[in-house]
Formats: sequence, C-alpha cells, structure tokens
Amino acid sequence: MNDREFTLVRVFDAPRDLVFRAWLEPDQLAEWAGPEGFTTKPGSIVAEPVVGGRYESVMVSDADGAEYRSAGVFREIVAPERLVFTWGDPTGDGGADHESVITVAFAEAGDGKTTMTFHLLAPGPLSPGDGAATGWGQSLDRLAGVL
Repeated sequence: MNDREFTLVRVFDAPRDLVFRAWLEPDQLAEWAGPEGFTTKPGSIVAEPVVGGRYESVMVSDADGAEYRSAGVFREIVAPERLVFTWGDPTGDGGADHESVITVAFAEAGDGKTTMTFHLLAPGPLSPGDGAATGWGQSLDRLAGVL
C-alpha cells in the first residue's frame, strides 16, 4: 500500500449475493452509504449496474445539511464476485484524472458469510486528514449493521 491507495477487508454475516446487491440497489445503498453523521438521500441515488453505466448519490451532513455529491461509472461487473467503478466529483472539476477507482471483491467465507475486500486507488496522494479511509470504513460498518 502507498499514499495513493488503501484496502479495507470485512467479513459479513450474509451470503455473497446479498452483499453484492447491497452495492447496486438504491434502496439498500440509502441505508448504509456514507460515514457516521451523514445520510444518503434515497431519491438522489442513481445506479445503472452495467459496464459503462453511471451511479450518482448525494450525502447530507446531519449536522449542518451540507450536501456532498459523488458520481462515477461502472467499469467492471462480475456478479456476485467483483465490482470496479470510478468515484469522484460529478461536476467534473479536475477531469477524469481526479477520479478514484474502487474495486470491491466478494468471496464466500463459508457458513453463509462473505469476505469483502474494498480497494481504493486515488489519482493523487491521500492524507490521513482527508478522511477517505475512515469514511469508507464507517460506511462498511453501517453495511454490516444493515445486512
């Protein structure tokens, strides 16, 4: 791992297909996407789960109502094993070279459990203060609660 990427691994007490679908179905995403102190607006989520399809969402700060948009494009979908998609600012500020690439792998762990490996590769250095690893980790904790 270097200063441009991080990996998070979680074991969920849920079948692989269910964990995989939680990443693609807007109603499920609204329940878990976003770190502590944020809510993802259900009506803001667009997910077109085909290669080249887009996704969009709006997270809202519970503290002050500030909105944070994100969007990307699905690059690879192998159900229920793997997702690869871009993640970034939908305004296009900075262009495609400012988008992160996220890869999520889903493996059966036995007894109806799933090991999920989340990997983010950023276009530039990440700093501990940018909150990406912490925020995604909190989102995955919320996903575990939903599953």
